[in-house]
Amino acid sequence: MSTILSVIQAQAAQQDSRAAMLQMMGLLLIMIVMFYFAIWRPQQKKAKQHEELMKSLKPGDKVVTASGICGVIVSIRDKTVSIRSADAKLEMLKSAISDVIERAGGSSAS
Repeated sequence: MSTILSVIQAQAAQQDSRAAMLQMMGLLLIMIVMFYFAIWRPQQKKAKQHEELMKSLKPGDKVVTASGICGVIVSIRDKTVSIRSADAKLEMLKSAISDVIERAGGSSAS
């Protein structure tokens, strides 16, 4: 009788460990989904918007760089852009442009 009781208790313990493992896997899956929607997806969206901004740059646009320099685009190459700011002409990477203040046509973009 005691062996039957011990076998039943062992089976119950095994089922409890399976349930705990399934619960842990479920929580892990929920955390991964939350991590995706809270961090990865917005970051990908922002990167896509910045890439579209880089493609839409044209001479005459007033821009702000990541370091805070405001200027007007003079010329554009593959990876670099020339900016005139006050009396200085700077050449920098396109990726350093963080925002377009005003488009060459006169419309504001922000």
